[in-house]
Amino acid sequence: MINKIGKITIYVENQEKAKEFWTEKVGFVVKAENPMGPNMTWLEVGPSEDEFTTFVLYEKKLMKAQNPDINTGHPSVLLSTNNIDETYNKLKEKNVKVDELMKMPYGSIFTFYDQDGNQYLVREDRY
Repeated sequence: MINKIGKITIYVENQEKAKEFWTEKVGFVVKAENPMGPNMTWLEVGPSEDEFTTFVLYEKKLMKAQNPDINTGHPSVLLSTNNIDETYNKLKEKNVKVDELMKMPYGSIFTFYDQDGNQYLVREDRY
């Protein structure tokens, strides 16, 4: 059966701007960047070369042209970190819009926003 989460597609307005955001501001690496035909690129980014799970950054207008009925709304994505304070401060230093860091009994969490205004949650996991 299913044993891993492989890829999460994030539909973006501009693939190059999304690539810049995820690599330069969040610190992800490009895991794959391959042409898919005229004016189309398969672009995957992830936290490191060793990480299996990636985000596929795909332009909304291209997906809508391929499949007009597809929902290109934003998925709910929760990212994990071992050091919430460091992650929060690094994103702020890189001028990423972040909401207040909330320290809860079950762990700490905050929201940040990408270049298109999509929300992402970051949580410090404690088991």
